[in-house]
Amino acid sequence: MKSTLIKTTLGVSVLAAATLLGGATVANADSKVMAVGSTALQPLAQEAGEKFGEKNSGVSVNVQGGGSGAGLSQVGKGSIDVGNSDIFASQKKGVDASKLQDHQVAAVGIAPVVNKDVSVKNLSSKQLKEIFTGKITNWKEVGGKDEKIVLVNRAQGSGTRFTFGQNVLDGKSAKTSQEQDDNGAVQKIVGQTPGAISYLAFSYTQGNAASKIKTISVDKVKPTDKNVADNKWKIWAYEHMYTTKNPSKDTKKYIDFVKSDDMKKTTKKLGYIPMSDMKVQKDDQNKVTKLDK
Repeated sequence: MKSTLIKTTLGVSVLAAATLLGGATVANADSKVMAVGSTALQPLAQEAGEKFGEKNSGVSVNVQGGGSGAGLSQVGKGSIDVGNSDIFASQKKGVDASKLQDHQVAAVGIAPVVNKDVSVKNLSSKQLKEIFTGKITNWKEVGGKDEKIVLVNRAQGSGTRFTFGQNVLDGKSAKTSQEQDDNGAVQKIVGQTPGAISYLAFSYTQGNAASKIKTISVDKVKPTDKNVADNKWKIWAYEHMYTTKNPSKDTKKYIDFVKSDDMKKTTKKLGYIPMSDMKVQKDDQNKVTKLDK
């Protein structure tokens, strides 16, 4: 499980690794904010935590992955301050959403990704569904070369998996395949496996770490922030930071900072869409409506 701890002393930002879930403590920290959950949101949560720490001496922010399910479950039990999630709390079984407060900090697109040896650039919605349900098993069936399709899925409890399934599989079950807990692991495996296909948050489809993978268009629509903003690209979700109804002062300040204008440029750079850029909204039933702006 990844984690990042940001602590400031006399205005100087110090970055250190920590594993607080194992019971370790942080010395000389006046206040601590613990955020756990979605690995799709993790890069933004960590970057915001570092910048927040630079502006708030004495406050440490610890960000860990583990998946949306873990974040929602733990914040529901009161064991952490922030539950990072790609799904609404009401969509997670066993979580009482009425006891939590939803802070939507950004939107994120989710794109099919393949190993760079795959020549296919576009799939229809039907083809994408049939690949993940096991009806299509070779790239030659969709215009590519004669090569076996290797599926890489996300683990149960993953918000990215929930969103992909809701918008692509239309209630059908994905074919049994290898499963990975987080976006970073999927990115690495797809890049190392000829013929592989999976799906990633946009924030994991760019930069040097993504050099061995490429995204796939769906129905000739490219996976871009602009297309997410007006719902031309259908596979997207909100990035939620869930808290209890009465979060601590520093927890609230941290979340407000993530949503602030100070973070907007960084949010875009990391592959997320600021809430202010969205032209549509989505509810927990996946119903999309236009925003009046």
